[in-house]
Amino acid sequence: MPSITINGTRCKFEQGQMVIQVALDNEIEIPHYCYHPGLSIVANCRICLAEIWAPNPRNDNKLEPIPKLLPTCQTLAADGQEVHTDSPKAIANQRSVMEYLLINHPVDCPVCDQAGECYLQDYSYQYGRGVSRFREQKLKQPKKDLGPNVLLYMDRCIMCTRCVRFVQEVTGTNELLISGRGSNCQIDVFPGVALDNELSANVIDLCPVGALLDKDFLFQQRVWFLARTPSIDGITCSGDNISIEHNDGRVYRVKPRTNHEVNRWWITDEVRYGWKFVHGEERITLPAVRGEDPYDPTEAALAWEAAYARAGEALTAGHVGLMVSPMLSCEDAYRLAELVTSMAENVTLAVGPVPRVGEDKTFPGGFTVYAEKAPNARGVRRVLEKFSANVLDYEAFVGRLRGGTDFATLLLTGNYPSDWVTDDLLDAITAGGDRTVILIDTLGTKLTRRADVVIPGATWTEKSGTFENVNNRLQAFERAIEPIDYCKTEAQIALDLAAGQTGDTPGIYNPAATRQQMAEVHGLKEFLTDVHMPAVAAMVESDMQLVEL
Repeated sequence: MPSITINGTRCKFEQGQMVIQVALDNEIEIPHYCYHPGLSIVANCRICLAEIWAPNPRNDNKLEPIPKLLPTCQTLAADGQEVHTDSPKAIANQRSVMEYLLINHPVDCPVCDQAGECYLQDYSYQYGRGVSRFREQKLKQPKKDLGPNVLLYMDRCIMCTRCVRFVQEVTGTNELLISGRGSNCQIDVFPGVALDNELSANVIDLCPVGALLDKDFLFQQRVWFLARTPSIDGITCSGDNISIEHNDGRVYRVKPRTNHEVNRWWITDEVRYGWKFVHGEERITLPAVRGEDPYDPTEAALAWEAAYARAGEALTAGHVGLMVSPMLSCEDAYRLAELVTSMAENVTLAVGPVPRVGEDKTFPGGFTVYAEKAPNARGVRRVLEKFSANVLDYEAFVGRLRGGTDFATLLLTGNYPSDWVTDDLLDAITAGGDRTVILIDTLGTKLTRRADVVIPGATWTEKSGTFENVNNRLQAFERAIEPIDYCKTEAQIALDLAAGQTGDTPGIYNPAATRQQMAEVHGLKEFLTDVHMPAVAAMVESDMQLVEL
C-alpha cells in the first residue's frame, strides 16, 4: 500500500486521495478554510499550502523539493512524498494568509456567536502573528438577511465559498452568488430569491467563521457553556445523526453529526428546528385523573400515586388495547407491551398513526428528505410482533374500536410534536361505550380532555433508547436533558405500573439492560448485535496555558 510522510509521520493512503485527506484520516492537523470533504475543491484560501518533497524519476527517484508551496487540498498524494506544513516556508505562508484574512476583519469576537468554535480564532492563535501591522481604515461590509433562518455578517466573511458551493452542488437550488471583485467581493442572494430550501441552515455549520449565523440561536448562549449529546433525528424516519446541545436542562440547538452511511454531514431544517415542542407551553407536566381536581406541583407525588392506582386497576379489567406511538423508542415499546401482556388476559397491540407530509425528495447531492414523519414506526412494529402475531396499524385499530370490539381499557401513547388526535379516533373511542382511556402523552390534545388518566411522557431528548430508520438501521441515542418538571419516560412508567401490581420496588429504566432482556427473553438478538452506538468523543486537551490569579 502506498504511503507518504506528513510532518514526520508515515501515513498509508488509497490512490486518488489528496494530501489533506490523508492527513485528516490520520488525525494530523493541516489548517484549512475552503476545503470540506462534502464539497468540490477550489483551493482558494491558501492556508493549507505545504512544502512537498517527491521522488524524481529522472534522478533515480531521489527526494527533491518541489520549487513552490502546493495546496494540500488539491495535490494528489503520491508514494514516497514527504510533506511539511511545519517548515519555515510553510509557516511563513500561514502567517501571511492569516494576516491577510484579518486585514478587514472586525475582530468582534466578544459579541460574535461563532466565538469558541471559530477557525479564524483557532488559527490566529496557532498560526497567526499575534500582532497586527495594519494601520489603515478597515473596509466595511453590510449585514444581510439571506432567508428565514440565516443572517450574513459580511464583515466577517473570508470568501471560502463553502456556502455557495453547497447550494450549487448539494441542494442544486443555487440561491447564493459571489458579487464584486477583489476586496469588494461579497456573498449575496440572487435578486428576489431567498435562501429557503429544506437544507438551508447547513450553510451555518459550513461557515468556518462568524459570517453566517443562525437566527434562532443568535445571542442565546456562549458555545462553551453548552454540553453536546449524541442523538438521532426524533422527528422523521431518516435516522439522521445529530448532536443536541444544551445547558441547565434546556435545549438550545441541534447540529448534524457526521455519518457517511446515513446523513453524511447534513440535516434538514425540519430536524434542526423541530425540537421546540420540548419546552413548549403545551407540555403536560403532571398526571391527571378524570373526576379529580387538578393536582398542584407541590402534590406531584399524590398525582402520580392516583394516576398509577387508576391505571393499574384498569389494565387488569378485561380486554386491553395498547397503541404504541411510532415516536417512541424500541425500549419504550418493549416495556409497554411487556406490561399489558403480563397484566391483562386479552390484549390487542397496534402501532399509532404514522404521519406523512408530501413526497420523498432527493437533492442532487444525494440527500433525501423523507415524507414519513415518525422516527421509529419499523422499530415499534418489530418489537410488538414478538408479543403478538397480529399487530394492527392505526387504521385497522380505529376500525376495531369503531366496530364495537369489547375493549374495556385503552392504553394510548402519543409523543408527537403537534396535535395528532383525529376526530375519527375520538369517535371510535366513544363508539364502544364506557371504556377507560389511559393516555401517555407530551402535549395537550383533544384526547387529553377525554382520557380517564393522563400521564406525562418524555420526549426523545429526555430519554435514551433505539430508533429504526427507514432503511431498517437500528441506532442508539443518549439522553440529553432530564425530563422536565414531573415527566417520565414511557419505559419508566411501564416499570412503575408493573411494580405497583407486584408490590416490588420499581426498577430504574436502563436502555442497555432492556436491550439485553429483549434479546434473551424475546429473541430480539439484533438489539445486541446490530445496534449502531454513537461514537465516543475523544477528549481534547487545550495547549492554552492558564495562569492562576
